[in-house]
Amino acid sequence: MYALRFPGEDTSGNTMQQLRGKEGTRVRQAYVENAKRTGVDWRGRSYKVEDFEDADPVNQALSALNVSLYGVVHSVIVALGCSPGLGFIHTGNERSFVFDIADLYKADFTIPLAFDIASQQPDDVGSAARRAVRDAMKRGGFMQRCASDIRQLMLEDTDEAGIEVEFEDELSRDVVQLWGGMNNENVASGRNYQGGQQ
Repeated sequence: MYALRFPGEDTSGNTMQQLRGKEGTRVRQAYVENAKRTGVDWRGRSYKVEDFEDADPVNQALSALNVSLYGVVHSVIVALGCSPGLGFIHTGNERSFVFDIADLYKADFTIPLAFDIASQQPDDVGSAARRAVRDAMKRGGFMQRCASDIRQLMLEDTDEAGIEVEFEDELSRDVVQLWGGMNNENVASGRNYQGGQQ
């Protein structure tokens, strides 16, 4: 996961504490760079879970965007048959894996978007953030990217014969099949199998 966050860097010799420190630095740098880029005043990440309105606009946008990101990532994880609680970096929560995967995208996705929204000064920051994240995910093929990243993290990149597996090709196939029941075979979709009807 850290290798995805730091492409081109060798992270294999770092301890978890060092990697967490690098990640913290990367995220703080993203906040500072985006504040400069947009001219939005940044005083640090500050929010109250129970009082959304208490935060400044950029923190409101970050909260709304991250909650939306968690929802989509959770959906992708479950759709792939993975456990949302299977945390590697985050632990002790039923959504630990959701947080692990979502953190892959925050510095490049939700943080810049939050500063863009805050700079536009919308009347309803939460609503503007949810629409913006929806549109950005649709434009950028986010769900496909997320699914591909999870598969690459969870599966070997070679098959039993040592041949490299192309995850993108497998994910791009438009094949929908149903589990056939007790015989453990897949059956064609688009049919009603109840009572032998088609």
